[in-house]
Amino acid sequence: MKSPLWCRGIVEVQTASRRYMSAGLVIGIISGVVVLIVLIWFISTWNRLVRLEENVNKSWADIDVLLKQRYDMIPNLVNIVQGYAKHEREIFEQFALARQAASGALSSGNVKAVGAAEGTLAGLMPRINMVAEQYPELKADTSFVNLQNQLVALENQVSDRREFYNASATNWNAGIQMIPTSIVAGMKNAMRRDLFEVTDPVQREAVQIQF
Repeated sequence: MKSPLWCRGIVEVQTASRRYMSAGLVIGIISGVVVLIVLIWFISTWNRLVRLEENVNKSWADIDVLLKQRYDMIPNLVNIVQGYAKHEREIFEQFALARQAASGALSSGNVKAVGAAEGTLAGLMPRINMVAEQYPELKADTSFVNLQNQLVALENQVSDRREFYNASATNWNAGIQMIPTSIVAGMKNAMRRDLFEVTDPVQREAVQIQF
């Protein structure tokens, strides 16, 4: 016959075992909940960064399309003006080099370089305007007028798109630096995006083409 002491020992062991299992179960549940919360946060943060990055990419792609159109039109503008003022060779050469630099920077996706090239073009544009002003027959040229209107319309669109791009890039830059989002950004290899700014000190707004 089992002694009461021995039976009590068995009961105590069983009770302790149940307590241990209960404690382990609680800890396991809490750990699982914490892991689930962290996982949900990670996925949510990752997806938010993806949306921010896509906004930046899309807004720059819109600018890219418009600038390519403008850079394709600029040689036509130069050729028309040059037909009336062939002696202004130096201006046209400088303008061609600036346009080439801008087009190259755009192709490489270098936003800062595009801004610098846009500043150079902005500085040269008044000189082209001055040449055009000297030839009234040029201002009456239908091709010249049509091209002028198209370029002005493109500039207005670039101005609008640039504002949207800079806002998107600013949101992205802020997002990847904020804690704890920066942890996910680091795992995503997120990099800061340059703002699209015309670096010419005089030309801070859209590069205007006016005749």
